[in-house]
Order: sequence, then structure tokens, then C-alpha cells
Amino acid sequence: MTEPTVAIRPPHDADRDQWAALFRAYREFYQLAPDEAVIDRVWSWIGDPGHETNALVAVRGNGALIGLAHFRRFARPSTGSTGIHLDDLFTDIEHRGTGVGRALITAVTEIGAREGCSIVRWITASDNRTAQRLYESLAIRTSWLTYDRLCRQGL
Repeated sequence: MTEPTVAIRPPHDADRDQWAALFRAYREFYQLAPDEAVIDRVWSWIGDPGHETNALVAVRGNGALIGLAHFRRFARPSTGSTGIHLDDLFTDIEHRGTGVGRALITAVTEIGAREGCSIVRWITASDNRTAQRLYESLAIRTSWLTYDRLCRQGL
């Protein structure tokens, strides 16, 4: 597969429908129930400068969105520093393996470097071997385990 010409940038208002299609596909990949309220809520977060959630999109030369990354800063009391958590990373299935994911992670890392952050951190499913090959070429796999405890049902 040839590598597309891709630009990484924050999403614009006009990107909403394409971003939503990518985010729906991301949620489907992780077997999350379809929920337009979630799509609307996350888009509103991205557009709110006061919210912690930020986004980047990967855009082909023809204007088509082919990838997304959602991220937020977090305090690291143990090191007295700030990190960036990469919450969601998704590349359109037709463009996987072409460098889109790498470009998005690199762009988030560059933001962190400019801001003086100490780390970019993310998680992935233990069976997502394809993503893990990319991640292991860019980062160090940690020995930490992740635990989730629900605050309320249905989330």
C-alpha cells in the first residue's frame, strides 16, 4: 500500500461529519454500542477550549479525514511533571499500515515536547497485535496493569 500524502492538524468545524464517521468506526472496533449522544458529547469537548479533551486529525491531500487522535494532559505527582494521555487513536481501515498512526502519535509527542511534558502514554487491548507492532516501534511497553472500577452503571 502506498503512503498517502497526509497532514496532521486539529479538526475544523467543517470536519464534524468525517470525524464522526471515524469515531463511530473506532467505537465499533472496540465493540462499544452505537451512541450518537457520545459522538455529540465528544465533539463538543473537542470544540471547547476549556475542556481537557483535544484532538488531531489526519487529512489526505484531497481533504478526506483518514485518522484521529484524542488526547489530554495529566498531572504526574510522582515525577512532578505533566504527561499527555493518548485516549483514542484510529486510522481508517483502507489506510492502515501507511504511516497515519505513526504520524498522529508523532504529532502528539511533538505537542508534549513543546509544552515540556515528560511523557505520552496510552493503552491498547491485549489482543490488538497490529497496533502493538506500531507502538513497540515508537515507545516502551510498560509492566503496569490497568484496572477499571465503575463509578456508576452504564458508562
